[in-house]
Amino acid sequence: MIAIGCDHAGVEIKKAIIETLSVNGYEFKDLGTDGEPCDYPVIAEAVCGLVTSGECEKGILICGTGIGMSMAANKINGIRAALCSDSFSARYTRLHNDANVMCLGARVLGSGLACELAEIFLSTGFEGGRHQRRIDLVTALEEKNRKLK
Repeated sequence: MIAIGCDHAGVEIKKAIIETLSVNGYEFKDLGTDGEPCDYPVIAEAVCGLVTSGECEKGILICGTGIGMSMAANKINGIRAALCSDSFSARYTRLHNDANVMCLGARVLGSGLACELAEIFLSTGFEGGRHQRRIDLVTALEEKNRKLK
């Protein structure tokens, strides 16, 4: 199951990605928005909550640039969100970083490329091996900073 959400800038790209997900047999949860103005951190929290709870395997977040969603998502423990605008980044953020959320910029990408990136992100696995050690180090940083609060 894939969680997907956007702010008002990302509605058209989200619709295109949902269509692509449906055609390719993915199940998804659409967490909005459908066009009404909203605050991107609220959508990021909703999508990431489904990912961290295990209800959804991965998430896709869309805002104007993808930067705001990326920043908000990465504040949530257990989330490794990556802002992607090319196929290499979409592939390698899964292979090497085990990203569980992809962020996209609706004002940066066309819908065709956004759909292609979503498909790459969702169909690429994590290599593990030496990369797992680095993910463990990232998780340790997260734990260390949680304890400092």
